Amino acid sequence: MLATPLVAQGTEQTYLCDRQVEVPVIYVAGPPAAVVLSVEGRLVYLESTPSASGARYAGTGHKSSYVWWSKGDAAMLAWFDAPSEEETPLYKQCTTNGR
Repeated sequence: MLATPLVAQGTEQTYLCDRQVEVPVIYVAGPPAAVVLSVEGRLVYLESTPSASGARYAGTGHKSSYVWWSKGDAAMLAWFDAPSEEETPLYKQCTTNGR
């Protein structure tokens, strides 16, 4: 999937999301814990951020960026718009099982 040195340090998974979109992801243990995902034809690096439940990964600083939420075999991809401070779901139902 992704030819980077991070592969040796992380766990690779592919999620199947709504509208039959595949999102390949590499979870990197860190520090800092992070994910590298392939979305819209490009690689996106997101770092772990505080979350009440599950795991949340987002861009660094207070900038607009993708946000990856995961818990167990389920995940969701959203877009965080920094000026409005709103998250808009892009793919709500992603799962590693059910392929």
